[in-house]
Amino acid sequence: MAFIDNIIDRARQSSGTVILPEPEDERTLRAAVDIEARDIAKVILVGDTDVVEAKLRELGIAQRFEIVDPARSDRTQQFAETFLEMRKAKGMTPETAHATMLKPIPHGIMMLHMGLGDGLVAGAIHSTGDTLRPALQILRTAPGCPIVSSYFIMDFPDKTFLYSDSGLVENPNAEQLAEIALSTAGTALSFGIEPIVAMLSYSTKGSAHSELTEKVVEATRLAQERAKTRFSPEDGVLIDGELQVDAAIVPSVAASKAPGSPVAGKAKVLIFPNLDAGNIAYKITQRLAGAEAYGPLIQGMRLPVNDLSRGCSADDIVGVAAVTMVQAQMLKKA
Repeated sequence: MAFIDNIIDRARQSSGTVILPEPEDERTLRAAVDIEARDIAKVILVGDTDVVEAKLRELGIAQRFEIVDPARSDRTQQFAETFLEMRKAKGMTPETAHATMLKPIPHGIMMLHMGLGDGLVAGAIHSTGDTLRPALQILRTAPGCPIVSSYFIMDFPDKTFLYSDSGLVENPNAEQLAEIALSTAGTALSFGIEPIVAMLSYSTKGSAHSELTEKVVEATRLAQERAKTRFSPEDGVLIDGELQVDAAIVPSVAASKAPGSPVAGKAKVLIFPNLDAGNIAYKITQRLAGAEAYGPLIQGMRLPVNDLSRGCSADDIVGVAAVTMVQAQMLKKA
């Protein structure tokens, strides 16, 4: 069974609710039909009721969804007051708070904060900043997590990788890079992916020396040290670097470039040194190697909010919604 099929099966066990605040987009509405038809989650659409209903008719979709219209909702004023209280120290005004809560994505995130849903998926027609800025303002980070980061699930018929950070943190320092590696190792464990983590560079084990490689070397040291207290030996978390990508995933290359490394040739979690490398790599893997790409998925948030690539398909939205419901399950168990 493909990785995403396993995730969908797990999502079905939650009877959760996913909030989709971009219902004016055809892909979102077609995904909403599939999400409910496959019992992945109940869907709440957040947007202008008249626009959404007209779009449903245009597409010939007879299925009825719960639609929350921020301009008509009885909760909008309460949400605005809550948001004002959260942000008044940052200079928030009542007028700006109310205007913000009229926007579907912030309104949907406040619904999540208030327990009116289990997760939110957006980004098909909005930037990552439009999705994650209100999420960070309203939800904040999970307890004990110093940084919010992103990852992509890169799914092939016979194997699955996690790429991080490929969508959010632009140029992490060594401390941040170590925390991204540890977060992604935990994510891998939760999804049943071997937590074998390669800290990637253009250098393998000192084959080149520069400020860029030294950042990865230091991040590797920090991550290895912190993993001793974050994970148990039974978790099987292995972290090593710096490794070139071929040394990380190709056993024959690993034997030549990094003999003795517990990670080289076996990595399932690839940690990129910056957003340039991570974002380029996931798009090349998706477009040229034919991997199914799900993300950018967010780790380190108090409640699950996930972003989408604006080039996503309806099937991508379904997959990300399923991942979001599994994340919600895991957060409830934590």
